[in-house]
Amino acid sequence: MNAATAERAAATDRALIELRGVRAAYGRVEVLHGVDLTVPAGKVTAVLGANGAGKTTTLKVIGGLLAPTGGQVLVDGCDVSGVPPERRSRAGMCLLPEGRAIFPNLTVRENLLMDTYVGGRSLHEVEEIAYARFPRLSERRAQTAGTLSGGEQQMLALARTLTSGPEVILLDELSMGLAPVVVKELFEVVAQLAAEGVTVVLVEQLVGAALQLADHVVAMSRGEVTLSGPPDEVADGLSEIYLGAGR
Repeated sequence: MNAATAERAAATDRALIELRGVRAAYGRVEVLHGVDLTVPAGKVTAVLGANGAGKTTTLKVIGGLLAPTGGQVLVDGCDVSGVPPERRSRAGMCLLPEGRAIFPNLTVRENLLMDTYVGGRSLHEVEEIAYARFPRLSERRAQTAGTLSGGEQQMLALARTLTSGPEVILLDELSMGLAPVVVKELFEVVAQLAAEGVTVVLVEQLVGAALQLADHVVAMSRGEVTLSGPPDEVADGLSEIYLGAGR
């Protein structure tokens, strides 16, 4: 292995995001109870677990939408626990929340236009990025976003996330309510992004699809991380987590 190859290998193995003993609460109700997890750079990390496990809360803490009540959030070795979400966004971290992050009363093109006000790119550049990933959006550019199919709306939401050239993308339930063929298409784009060096954290209920996509898996239960590792090493333990979630 030459020096350049070794350097690339080391870069892909490094931890880009770390949560150390993170606690988080909504009011007086603590939801995360000392979460420790690592997100490798340039890989897809799937965060799995039953409803109420703390997955979405973990994503909010990483994205800065919810301040931890204890512990540290590190990005590239720097403690960002108190850094607001807009600063994290400017630094290259984008969160796509559950649901459709679009303006339903605007056209596809107008939705993309909104991203030019904060991203510093022209409409031409933004459209070029979006339509290259999702050619179907080019055919719908004059259509009101609220009239698109659910899959097309999610494509638009993801496309809007990509137009800023993010280094980290946080995805919450990307597949929710979508047909399997659409999920496959979206997950293929996510895999392409990771292959291009983008770090992806994916909260997902479709366990099988997530295991096929992910390089690294974090399994949560009742606000704690219970399993962590490559998909093939944690797959057997996941059934116990899901079956025991209601006990």
